Amino acid sequence: MGIVIKQSFNNLITTYLGFAIGALNTLFLYTNFMSEQYYGLVSFIVSTAMILMPFMAFGVQNTLVKFYSAYEGKEQSVFLNWMLLLPLLVAIPGALICFFFYEQIALFLSIKNEIVYNYVWYIFIIAVSSSYFEVFFAWAKVQFKTIFGNFMKEVFHRLGITLLLVLLAFHLITIDTFLIALVFVYVARMLVMSIYAYNLKQPKFIRHTIRSIRTPSKRPQNFMAIIKYTTLIIIAGSVASLLLDLDKVMLGLYEEIENVAFYSVAIYIATVIAVPARAMHQITYPMVAKMLNEKQYDEMRKLYHKSSLTLFVIASLLFLLIICNLESLYDMVIKSYSAGFYVVLFIGAAKLLDNCLGINNAILYNSDYYRIILVLGVLLVIVAIILNTVFIPLFGINGAAIATFVASVLYTIFKIIIVYKKFGMQPFTKASLKTLILLVVFFAAFYFWDFSFHPFVNIILKSIVLGASYVLAIYFLNISSDVTTAIQSILKRKAL
Repeated sequence: MGIVIKQSFNNLITTYLGFAIGALNTLFLYTNFMSEQYYGLVSFIVSTAMILMPFMAFGVQNTLVKFYSAYEGKEQSVFLNWMLLLPLLVAIPGALICFFFYEQIALFLSIKNEIVYNYVWYIFIIAVSSSYFEVFFAWAKVQFKTIFGNFMKEVFHRLGITLLLVLLAFHLITIDTFLIALVFVYVARMLVMSIYAYNLKQPKFIRHTIRSIRTPSKRPQNFMAIIKYTTLIIIAGSVASLLLDLDKVMLGLYEEIENVAFYSVAIYIATVIAVPARAMHQITYPMVAKMLNEKQYDEMRKLYHKSSLTLFVIASLLFLLIICNLESLYDMVIKSYSAGFYVVLFIGAAKLLDNCLGINNAILYNSDYYRIILVLGVLLVIVAIILNTVFIPLFGINGAAIATFVASVLYTIFKIIIVYKKFGMQPFTKASLKTLILLVVFFAAFYFWDFSFHPFVNIILKSIVLGASYVLAIYFLNISSDVTTAIQSILKRKAL
């Protein structure tokens, strides 16, 4: 776990920096300096682009991680070049469809909110830019270099948006200029990541790659397996994106666009719980792919247990800090945004459970059993669509949260069952039960009381008391050896 802990910790710091900037944007700048209608529009544009992104990437970001370690020398360079070409198979036809059928697409997306009509191209460009960013990020991951890529993924675009919102707040740009610049932020992120990826590993033999397009014998080994995998893994990526962003898109189709803004703020608060898993996955995905290729199942089992427990311990603390301070947090923002209170509860619980998976996703998507999860994923997306269709008209944004919660929990349970059936592994240990008991005890102890101060002061004081108590309990009970070691390391540094 050495390289995992080191890079995961660095990624965690970077990710939380990004989330801190995002919190400034989401809870203060957007809500105070942009109308609810346009904030909802921004959320709708980005969410729709993120749903399209896995299709535009053609599954290459996962394929690159899975197959890269199986090649050497010239074949490796040819493989990398092919990974750049494959997304064009979707991006070029997608651009043509968008050009010739713009009217029909725009009318469908703006069926409830006419403001969406003029921004279809914005969605497409952000989707393509994000897809190639993920390809170049995967390029860096297989070199076991994730820190800069994680900075670009979590911090760069949020910092760019902060700058744009400040300019908007001082009336130095118009809302139309903001939206155009938003697109360029995502394009710039992709370009910077591409330069970094090329500096890490400069692919060669481009002529050989071009010849291999015409000559099957010159293509990389297992080429058809690559095409089959990348075609099917599109579905996996699409399922994950749909479960994340489908609710916001469907809200835009059923409810006034302002509700997308309220929902987006609540989702952002809850998504903080998912940060530890996102940070760890950047390095564990290529590691698990290598373990599977070399059949190192004992090492993978140990990593499965350790990653699950470490993430559960950290995510539980985040869940407690958010849920126990939620009323005070909403007291600090514009009152209309407090409509997302129960959204945070539902989505936060789903994110907490997702952290318990550890490296489960990495095992599934890099193994020969990814086809099973694809089928289940498609079924659960259909379930999510049906649930959103039923619950959004009945309960508004809370209905979207319920639909997402049910679909996400079912998806998580099925993934755990599949890994157990196929590999004889499951993520939980006795320490997981201890963590769950600790979570329930701390929730009961801290949820129902507050200091009688200003909401901000209340959040600070309550978080210090809760956080310190929780960390001490984890440390003295020695629930997680990795967390205990990390705490000891921090204490030693302070002592020096």
